[in-house]
Amino acid sequence: MACVTIARTINSPAEVVFRTVAEPEQFAKAIVGVTKLEFLSKTTSGVGTCFRQTRVMKGKSHTMDFEVAEYVKNQRVRIVNETHGTTWDSLFTLEPEGNATTLTMRMDAKSEQRMTRLLLPLVCIMVRKAVEGDMDAVRAACEGRVG
Repeated sequence: MACVTIARTINSPAEVVFRTVAEPEQFAKAIVGVTKLEFLSKTTSGVGTCFRQTRVMKGKSHTMDFEVAEYVKNQRVRIVNETHGTTWDSLFTLEPEGNATTLTMRMDAKSEQRMTRLLLPLVCIMVRKAVEGDMDAVRAACEGRVG
């Protein structure tokens, strides 16, 4: 298993930050490159919500399916997806600090495939940069919604 952990302090209340990362439509608006979002479940928010997101990264279009596996309002949300035999488990946790919120994202990756397991630490180095960009975009979106 490999993991990436990134934190950002966001000058915005926890409610705003939570909606931005926990609601697929809000997250798609906050990050760069999402070209399509469709819900695969009847629910569009909370545990059990399944959605498909198409996103352009480095000039290539990628489509991935996600499921919200845990949802505790204004505290944490876990979103899981599987890509090419690797499970990506992303946990966003929020810590209010006065008028700001610290958002921490821990992404664990695991695979049953031996070669993939060996390569995961290298893949996570590349993923880290993309996730840092997403966290910066979330911060900008949330801070733009305050006031």
